Amino acid sequence: MAINISYLENEIIDQYLYDENPTRPWIIGFSGGKDSTMLLQVVWNALRKLDPILLTRKIYVVCNDTMVENPRIVRFIGTTLKKVQQAANLQNLPIVVEQTIPKLDDTFWVRLIGLGYPAPNKFYRWCTERLKINPTTRLIQERIGEFGEAIILLGTRSDESSARSASMKKHERTGKRLRTHILPNAFVFAPIKDIKTTDLWQYLNQVLPPWGGTHKELVTLYRNANSGDCPLVIDDTTPSCGNSRFGCWVCTVVNKDKSMEGLIDNGEEWMLPLLEIRNFLIHTRDNPELYREKTRRDGKIHEKYWGPYKFETRVEILKRILQAQKEIQDSEGVELITHQEMVLIQYHWYRDSFFKTRVSDIYNKIFKSKLDMSKQIEKLKQETELLKSSCSEEPKDVELIQDLLALQKTKTLMIRKRGLQSDIESRIEQFIKVNKAQN
Repeated sequence: MAINISYLENEIIDQYLYDENPTRPWIIGFSGGKDSTMLLQVVWNALRKLDPILLTRKIYVVCNDTMVENPRIVRFIGTTLKKVQQAANLQNLPIVVEQTIPKLDDTFWVRLIGLGYPAPNKFYRWCTERLKINPTTRLIQERIGEFGEAIILLGTRSDESSARSASMKKHERTGKRLRTHILPNAFVFAPIKDIKTTDLWQYLNQVLPPWGGTHKELVTLYRNANSGDCPLVIDDTTPSCGNSRFGCWVCTVVNKDKSMEGLIDNGEEWMLPLLEIRNFLIHTRDNPELYREKTRRDGKIHEKYWGPYKFETRVEILKRILQAQKEIQDSEGVELITHQEMVLIQYHWYRDSFFKTRVSDIYNKIFKSKLDMSKQIEKLKQETELLKSSCSEEPKDVELIQDLLALQKTKTLMIRKRGLQSDIESRIEQFIKVNKAQN
C-alpha cells in the first residue's frame, strides 16, 4: 500500500493525547461515503492502539440527515451507524453516534410546498444552509457550549478537487495540524487530506472496517452510481453537493442526477418515480412564467425575479410525492414526506389564504384513507394568534418564541432532548445581538 497507515495513525494518536486542550471533544463528520469512512476507520484503529485508561476524550460521529437523502444511501448509512455504535460500546471506545435533522419549518418540502420556495439552482441554493449547515452548526455549538471548544475531523482531501484543495489551504495554520473554523472556538483536523483517491480505495478494499462487516456494499454503491458522496457540510466554505454525488434525491443544482440514474440502471428501478419528481422540479424552476407568481412574498413585483410557486404548482408537487410514496412504501418502506411536514404545509397554505384544496384531501384521495389534520392545524393557528396577542407590544418577539418552540418540537421528534437548553440559550443570545445591532 502506497500510503503509510502507521504514520497516519500516529499523527492521530499524537493529536489525541498531546492536544493543548485535552478536554475538547472530537466531532467526526460522517457521510457514509469513501472519504468519511476511511477517516473514521483510521481514527478508530489508532485509538485501539491506546491503553483504555487514556481514552478520556469524547468522540462524536455526526451524520447529517436532510430528510431528502437518497433512500438507498439512507438505508446503507443507517445500517452502518448502528454497527458503529454497537461496536464502539463493545470495544469500550468513547464514541457516540449523533444524527442531525433540519428544524421542521426548514425542511425541504415545508419550504418548497408550504411556502412556495422554487427548486434550488447554483445561484440560489437555499437548501444547503437550512438542511445541512444549520443543523450541524447547532450540534457543534452544543458541544462547544458544553466543553468550551471542539475539534471537527473531516475527510476532506486535496486530491478530491482543486476548489477543495484551495479552500483547505486558505484556512490552514502553517506548521500545525489544526486549521481555524468559521465558528468561534472550533478547529478543523483533516488527517487524510494528502491521501490520493487510488490509495484510499486500495485501503478500503484491503482493510476491513473495525465495526464489523466489509466494504463490499460501499464499493458496489459507488460502482453502480458512478458517483461520489456529499461531504458533511459545516459552513459555506465546505464544498457542497451538486456534481452528481450521493446526496439529496431532490437535488436540482445539477442538470442530470447521474448517481440516481446509475442506481436505476443497475437494478434500483423503484427509484424511477423519484427521478421523475426531481426532473419535474427542474421543469417548474426553469419555466417560472408557468409555475410561479409574478408578485413576490413582500407584495412587490421585481423585473428580474419571480415570486413563489403558484398554489396549483405546490398542489401538483405534493400529489406527485404522495403518489410516489404510495408506489414504493410497501415494497421499500420509504417515507418521502412526514406527517408533521404535511401538517405544517397545510398551516402555511392557510396563512397564504389557500383554502380551496386541503392536504388531507390530497392524501386521502391517493391513499384511500381518512387523514384528518384539522385539530393539529387549529392548534397551530391558536398558538400563533395567542403569541401575537401576548407580544402585541413587542411583535418582534413572536419570531423568537416560534423559533424556540420549533427547537423543542424538533428535539421531541428526534426523541433526543439532550442539548435543548444550549440550543435555546444560543438562539436567545443571537436574538439579543441582532436587536442590539439594529438599535
